[in-house]
Amino acid sequence: MLKNVAVALLDGVHPFELGVVCEVFGLDRSDEGLPVYDFAVVSAEGPTLRTHIPGFTVSTPYGLDRLDEADLVVVPAGNTYAVRAYPPGLLDALRRAVDRGARVLSVCSGAFVLGAAGLLDGRRCAVHWQHVDELARQYPRAIVEPDVLYVDEDPVITSAGTASGIDACLHIVRKEQGPEVANAIARRMVVPPHRDGGQAQYIERPLPRSECDTVGEVLVWMERHLDEEVTVEQLAARAHMSPRTFARRFQQETGTTPYRWILRQRVLLAQDLLESSDETMDAIAGRTGFGNAAALRHQFVRSLGTTPQAYRRTFRGPQAA
Repeated sequence: MLKNVAVALLDGVHPFELGVVCEVFGLDRSDEGLPVYDFAVVSAEGPTLRTHIPGFTVSTPYGLDRLDEADLVVVPAGNTYAVRAYPPGLLDALRRAVDRGARVLSVCSGAFVLGAAGLLDGRRCAVHWQHVDELARQYPRAIVEPDVLYVDEDPVITSAGTASGIDACLHIVRKEQGPEVANAIARRMVVPPHRDGGQAQYIERPLPRSECDTVGEVLVWMERHLDEEVTVEQLAARAHMSPRTFARRFQQETGTTPYRWILRQRVLLAQDLLESSDETMDAIAGRTGFGNAAALRHQFVRSLGTTPQAYRRTFRGPQAA
């Protein structure tokens, strides 16, 4: 049973990610019949810690020994966490927590701390989409999931950027105390108790045209004709290459196939139209080359893990759905 929660802080901690954990586990809601956790904020680097906001510090009387009591140890995000060294005492405490059956949770770049402790080796994990490549580079034995809000590889839970820490914390509450408790806490926080989809819907992927020396002009043409069906043979003819040579050059310069590239651009255009226009699903499907609303929905769910209607509600509000 989850009763004791400790949050481990380093210099440069992000107040929002720390606040998320405090909001879920640190408040006394016993007057509403909700569980009260034995909660502590722990410093790994002295009694007073800087946050990444100038002039904003956090003071706590608790040191690393407090982590040995916790059923759940949380490491929130922090500034430069991806490139700094970590106190050996903190890494040892995290390993001990897992060895004695406690859970550990990271929020956003806190995953780098768990990686340094060896807790991501052989495990699926999540991190903010901006840190996906760096986490995979530093910890090649970790299985980094780029498009999810959180990953539960009990006893190690990792969450992606910022607000996905809320999702992971509520998931743990739901798992330990049941959906009624998680829903009640979510209601007090005015957040959904569970979000569909993953962080792929929040990722910006600009086109790397500067690296596309031989197929760059074809990419521009493809982007302008997303509503048309085209074949590799037609694209190769525009590039004055054989289909085989074109496909090889396209893969080399974009890192993907023509089919996958155009599919991604169609989804990106659909995202833009869902955010910025009131067009119907059929109209958007026509403009993006998906043909009809059913095909648009199918590809949208495959790519982003959410439906076009849900995406529009997320970015424009429920009145736009």
